[in-house]
Amino acid sequence: MSISSENNVLDPYTPGHGTDDYRVQHYDLDLDCRLASNRLIGKAGIEAVAQTKLKSIMLNLEGLRAGKIAVKSGGKNLRVAKYAQRQGQLLISLAEPLAKDRAFHVEVRYEGNPAPSMGLWGDVGWEELADGVLVAGQPTGAPTWFPCNDHPSQKASFRISVSTDANYRPVCNGTLIAHSSKSSRETWVYDQPEPMASYLATVQIGRYQLFPLAELPRGTHRAQTGLVPLSVAAPAALAARVAAGLAQQRAMMDTFEFCFGSYPFRGYTVVVTDDELDIPLEAQSVSIIGSNHLAPGWESQRLIAHELSHQWFGNSLTLLSWQDIWLHEGFACYAEWIWSEASGAADARSRAEAAHRKLSGEAQDLLIGRPGPADMFDDRVYKRGALAVHALRISLGDAAFFALLREWTGRFAHGSVCTADFFALVEELNPGFSAAGLLDPWLYRSELPAMP
Repeated sequence: MSISSENNVLDPYTPGHGTDDYRVQHYDLDLDCRLASNRLIGKAGIEAVAQTKLKSIMLNLEGLRAGKIAVKSGGKNLRVAKYAQRQGQLLISLAEPLAKDRAFHVEVRYEGNPAPSMGLWGDVGWEELADGVLVAGQPTGAPTWFPCNDHPSQKASFRISVSTDANYRPVCNGTLIAHSSKSSRETWVYDQPEPMASYLATVQIGRYQLFPLAELPRGTHRAQTGLVPLSVAAPAALAARVAAGLAQQRAMMDTFEFCFGSYPFRGYTVVVTDDELDIPLEAQSVSIIGSNHLAPGWESQRLIAHELSHQWFGNSLTLLSWQDIWLHEGFACYAEWIWSEASGAADARSRAEAAHRKLSGEAQDLLIGRPGPADMFDDRVYKRGALAVHALRISLGDAAFFALLREWTGRFAHGSVCTADFFALVEELNPGFSAAGLLDPWLYRSELPAMP
């Protein structure tokens, strides 16, 4: 990874986002959201540890105005010499520097009218719906609603409290731990203890009701049943369509747990918006789909499977730098083919052959192992990444291949990974096998290899 603290370039794919000068351990967010005026008043508490001598603290915050700022360390208040906002960054200058390895706490009070940020990948971040709010964080949308060290290598636990209008339900990451009402306002508090990248944090607000997708017998718990709690947040009017469109969600979960290992979080919620969405969205322990994605056909069901698989590939195992995006999207695309096979539709080889034919007719000028920022979400990264995974399955055989996937997701659970980590594990579990020999042509050469 290219790192330059002086220029705030932690990752050349997202310059200006994130720093390795300190590591965040926990975010504590209190949000007051006024839907009619799209007004957000926030308080962010950030627990972190200095990785170098810190004269200033850089946070990403875009489109919102920071007000009162406090910094503490060792139970003492540190004097803030000044702070300034520019180009999506909040720079807090300290009167006295913080020593390396020193733990500290930053509290930022901020407010404004949040809006998406515009970049190479279109609008990302906080977005108003016809009747609610949607957050699309990938890759740099998090700073549109809270101050953060905005890079996927900076994973931290979260507590998110959202106060909003009565009769609206906010859905956030993790587990709902408190809910209270006062006058015309309601407050919902969520706990996400497993480390999470900032872009995976989410707030979805709508006139949602929470429907369990699979009721557990009364008096039992997941530890007794082995079942992951599944639920959907959707407008009540969509209940029948939700039941039909997500009828296979439990079977998808069972299939992926068998293939990839235990589900890495305490529960899974699908948010269904009344609005139609171009594509589903990914967040940790949550997926967001539009009402237009509830069809029973393959095109909708593959997207539902794709987002579920990201809980392993992308959310639990998160890339160390954006150039390795194939580790998220290639594996999630291959999960679609696994589900196709398990559900009795086309087998993985047929899906792979169709993808290979399509790629053969497209430009072969992209190295999916380092696609560049403008092309990191190009469909070729997804499909060719999946073909690389399929080539590995063919070479290793099913027993060794699925043992590899389970070890990959288990050993690196809730951590940060890169392609070199995956190559090393392939070779550790399969002595004498060259991961680079097989996968380099798929990842680091422009010409499309022959169908495996």
